[in-house]
Amino acid sequence: MDGKSLNVVEKKLNDFKKILPEAFTEEKIDWEKLKAALGEDIEFREERYHLNWAGKSEAFRALQTPTTATLFPDKEESVNFDNSENLFIEGENLEVMKVLQKSYFGKIKMIYIDPPYNTGNDFIYSDKFAESREDYLKRSGSKDENGLITREGLFRNSKDSGHYHSNWLSMMYPRLFLARNLLREDGVIFVSIDDNEVHNMRMLMNEVFGEENFVETFVWRSRLGKGSTSKKTATLHEYIVCYSKNNESLNIMGDVRIKSKQNKERIRQWGQGDRREDRPTMFYAVSSKEFGNVLPIRPDGTEGRWRVSSEKFSEFLNKNLVVFEKQNDGRIEAYRIIPEGTKTETAQDSILDSKIVKTTAHGSKELNSLFKFNIFDYPKPSTLLKHIVGIITQEEIILDFFAGSSTTAYAVLDLNKEDGGSRKFIMVQMPEPCDENSEAYKAGYKTIAEIGKERIRRVIKKIKAENDGKLDFAKSGLDLGFKVFKLCQSNFKIWRSDRIGSEEELLRQMEKHADPVAKDAEIDDILYELLLKSGKELTSEIEYKDGIFWINKNEIAIVLEKSTKTL
Repeated sequence: MDGKSLNVVEKKLNDFKKILPEAFTEEKIDWEKLKAALGEDIEFREERYHLNWAGKSEAFRALQTPTTATLFPDKEESVNFDNSENLFIEGENLEVMKVLQKSYFGKIKMIYIDPPYNTGNDFIYSDKFAESREDYLKRSGSKDENGLITREGLFRNSKDSGHYHSNWLSMMYPRLFLARNLLREDGVIFVSIDDNEVHNMRMLMNEVFGEENFVETFVWRSRLGKGSTSKKTATLHEYIVCYSKNNESLNIMGDVRIKSKQNKERIRQWGQGDRREDRPTMFYAVSSKEFGNVLPIRPDGTEGRWRVSSEKFSEFLNKNLVVFEKQNDGRIEAYRIIPEGTKTETAQDSILDSKIVKTTAHGSKELNSLFKFNIFDYPKPSTLLKHIVGIITQEEIILDFFAGSSTTAYAVLDLNKEDGGSRKFIMVQMPEPCDENSEAYKAGYKTIAEIGKERIRRVIKKIKAENDGKLDFAKSGLDLGFKVFKLCQSNFKIWRSDRIGSEEELLRQMEKHADPVAKDAEIDDILYELLLKSGKELTSEIEYKDGIFWINKNEIAIVLEKSTKTL
């Protein structure tokens, strides 16, 4: 407290920065960046400290141009479509992220992405800014006679290109901006990267998320042995750059409280304060010598829940890692002792030890054990993702919009099984063609998206097989399924005012829209498009009764057939 009255200007600037961090440079409003953020067509020319590149203005336009695209459900490729809250979305991720803005704005707890590293050999997404959104959607979603995305949506970004770094920045900028919109106020994003673009990634993230929301650049030993010696040094590590939506709201340790006792043992409280209905299987009695059976009761006397499964609780009890404490209101609370020397006692270590999170070699071995051959090069190990997800989330949504082989989905499913969490994943992956000479292609997997979906299916089968007879899947609440959606053009005819230059053209448009539904549109496809464009999640509860679709009990009623019924 400094004794001064409220600085109104400073408060307004701080509030404004939370809304538009990309409009600030060195703690001051950058008027050109503000104009660009609000949609004005400008070029960045003034000499000042900022990140600029060839094509930045076009990247702004790509970001700000709305889409009419939608997602349609593919129940045949899904697992337990009707009940699962996990999502796999197949489509170009810039368009998909725009489609998700209404329904998932401010709802994602954690984002992890493993984008192209811009090594000079990998493909990056091609966003052609000069074309119309309709043409872009047709191109980015176009398929050949075998139903595969053509290579027009991707291009190899050679280091010989004069716009080598600019191309990569133009691809990443709009996607990161849209990602920030989706994060909750206490949300966090992790981006895997290596030395090719880590310097630009930091500057790009500073611009999009705000320098004040930088958390850490984690160093991960991704390889063992001598590594590549092409630069006279062995490259054995990669980076994971981490930013928060708002550093004041971030808890990097997850929803866990640390407390000291007189004997100076460090103990961690379990979440008895959480509501039982959130996770009913986590309400059970544990036996203590001092107090007998102990239940997770909330301070108001209602039933809460434990944060770990009964199996894991028993394991800690057997190792004498649990203490029970009677509160003033008579409730008994349980704490887990954190042994001395545990690195998570104070803060998350910025060095990710390969003994804990493993290496890409482990990731390959892990994936190959599912498919019995080398199906995907250099996948991240699920142990790395489990570690990151575990320190941030317990029951929230995790998004990965460069999903690849779906390691993030694997990590979420496996972690939920281990700790009883109820995390949900959203995977987004373009149906990028596999190389025709690859083992994956020869085995029948034509696209990266196909590999990702099949991996999730096999992981689900593996979890079920390993826990058959040990876990009551019906009662556990464990979500072993996922809904598949695919990017497509709208099921409704789009009014094109840009094509109206005469009265005759206006009449043709009006005649065309007498029936606004596109030819061959399916009921389910229309239903989910209406959900998305009404701001409802793809996992909303849907009940069909007497010709009416009731969404989330009675939030919305949708009639897609002729009806004379009074609602």
